[in-house]
Amino acid sequence: MQERRVLSIQSHVVRGYVGNKSAVFPLQVLGFEVDSINSVQFSNHTGYAHWKGQVLTAEELNVLYEGIKLNNVHHYDYILTGYSRDTSFLETVVDIIKELKKANPGLVYVCDPVLGDQGAMYVPENLLPVYKNKVVPLADILTPNQFEAELLTGRTIRTAADAVQVMDLLHDMGPETVVLTSTDLLSKHGDQFLVALGSQKIKKADGTRVSQKIWMDIPKVDAVFVGTGDLFAAMLLAWTHHHPADLKTACEKTASVMHHVIQRTIAYANEMAGPGKRPSPAQLELRMVQSKADIENPATVVRAELLETSVH
Repeated sequence: MQERRVLSIQSHVVRGYVGNKSAVFPLQVLGFEVDSINSVQFSNHTGYAHWKGQVLTAEELNVLYEGIKLNNVHHYDYILTGYSRDTSFLETVVDIIKELKKANPGLVYVCDPVLGDQGAMYVPENLLPVYKNKVVPLADILTPNQFEAELLTGRTIRTAADAVQVMDLLHDMGPETVVLTSTDLLSKHGDQFLVALGSQKIKKADGTRVSQKIWMDIPKVDAVFVGTGDLFAAMLLAWTHHHPADLKTACEKTASVMHHVIQRTIAYANEMAGPGKRPSPAQLELRMVQSKADIENPATVVRAELLETSVH
């Protein structure tokens, strides 16, 4: 069986699940070799009352990459990136991806363009042009939320048609696969559901072009989870690998893993908090290890609806 190797450049926490801690274990469980570079090393995620730690500089990132190169062990099938809050670091990541893609033209870059949510940016604004002009054009799979997709395209999403247009604009920027991981669109199942959309335009080896657009209604949970976006991007990497020309199935598996992990987490958090009390950030850490079986073989509990599909 051919080895599949991922380079994951994300944050690291000692306690809990965010960044690489949310991505590495699930990918390993699904059979991927994962080399991880930790862009930060914090005691815990920043939603706690206190956090301490260190930030990797662009120079330090380069040193680590040089070490891998000197030993000639820098062949990758996938690259996965998430949160970055420094332009020089992000530009160094871009240089690394370009070099690795040159060495392996078949390399797939999965990018979660972490910029903000609900109308507010939580990274410096000078990162936006770097993402727009340098990062997104290199990406093969892109997983923005609605706000990030709007920032990257300069368009507002108010309707499903707007969302489809924004995904097409993102395709034009580079990525073959785009998933809007959350939107403000109304679900036909009511306000207890979140709407996600996906679009895939790929050219198969025989020259045919396959296009698919999907819609998903995902059950909402009334709690703030951290690390779910990182888990989503990692699972989309895994399931698009197993279903390369079938975004519907890949998204159903990805969203179903998310659902199982979140349900297990909220049940545990509520039990630990006690009746009538809101769980703490520590109690809401994702129940990742306990969800190993669901990660490996998720029962499909979230279904995607095909908006359109074409082969030509």
